[in-house]
Amino acid sequence: MSCFPCSSRPRHLRRRLGGDGAAVPQPVIDSLELGTDALSPDVEGHGAHRFTLRQLAVATHNFHEANLIGEGGFGRVYKGQLESGQVVAIKQLNRDGQQGNQEFLVECLMLLMLHHTNLVSLIGYCAQGEERLLVYEYMSKGSLERHLFNLPHDKEPLDWNTRIKIASGAAKGLTYLHEVVNPPVIYRDLKSSNILLDDDFNPKLSDFGLAKVGPIGDNTHVSTRVMGTYGYCAPDYIMSGKLNVKSDVYSFGVVLLELITGRKAFDMSRKFGEQKLIVWSRPFLNDRRSFMHLADPLLQGRFPRRAFYQLAVVTSLCLHEQPHLRPAMSDVSTALDHIASQPYISEADRKNSTSHCSVPPRQEGSDDFNKDEEDHKEG
Repeated sequence: MSCFPCSSRPRHLRRRLGGDGAAVPQPVIDSLELGTDALSPDVEGHGAHRFTLRQLAVATHNFHEANLIGEGGFGRVYKGQLESGQVVAIKQLNRDGQQGNQEFLVECLMLLMLHHTNLVSLIGYCAQGEERLLVYEYMSKGSLERHLFNLPHDKEPLDWNTRIKIASGAAKGLTYLHEVVNPPVIYRDLKSSNILLDDDFNPKLSDFGLAKVGPIGDNTHVSTRVMGTYGYCAPDYIMSGKLNVKSDVYSFGVVLLELITGRKAFDMSRKFGEQKLIVWSRPFLNDRRSFMHLADPLLQGRFPRRAFYQLAVVTSLCLHEQPHLRPAMSDVSTALDHIASQPYISEADRKNSTSHCSVPPRQEGSDDFNKDEEDHKEG
């Protein structure tokens, strides 16, 4: 999971926790809050299959290195094939402490209860002896992180339209957790490595080991030990330990910034002053005249200027230092859908689409953007 304490470094119809509208048994909530070290019998049978260790060993050819597709603080992730022929991802927990068992329990319970297009599906689990494994649907394109950073020369970078598609889908997943599920679920570990992609680059949130049930009733937050990944945690959460859904909104803003810039949230390989993405980007986010400096060079200018500015504004709002001034995820999702409705169209495609039209093609977004500039000056 690659997590450590951060300090060390639409309003829809609400329903009980669970995608099918069914109320969650109280033992599930108790387990999430109290951290029992075994799955309650009341939890089993909610749609996930219980595998034996032997079945998963067979599926991965005895966890052979050739099937290793990922590794983090939680443990290792292997590609496997079940007896049914279904290809899956199998995450094997490190056997090095109680925290790992707690994360296994939380993730298993969360994914048993939560069901959404933009959340990874839990197929089953194994809790045999000291072994703890989770079996997920296989996401063929891997993580968003793999498509943004340290790309090999023969790998095509993500284009603008695909980046917006990924951002929009991830926002819908968070909106579900925050505003449809009741009580709300705070993801707490949103980052590019936890956004997985299928064949068509549809995103799904994964890795729910740090998720928390949010505040209930008149409570504004839950107090908890500060956990997450350095560079993504909200500063107010780091300072106070007070966690709420706006903590996730901040983390989502960091992911948007990574999509815009092609830079990591924290990158020791960069020179001093550019290692922390938030610090480097803040002057550009707050200045309309220089926001284009944020653009990932790999985009090569192939994006609509107006939509790029709109995305920069949304990102800046998500990263507001005052949590109550950050937007709700449903509002962020609506804004991203609007941005997605203004796709980048290459000159070749534009010429093809207008080849039989007598009206000359308009330059992408230039008139609208210039009008925005004039309105901004008048204001």
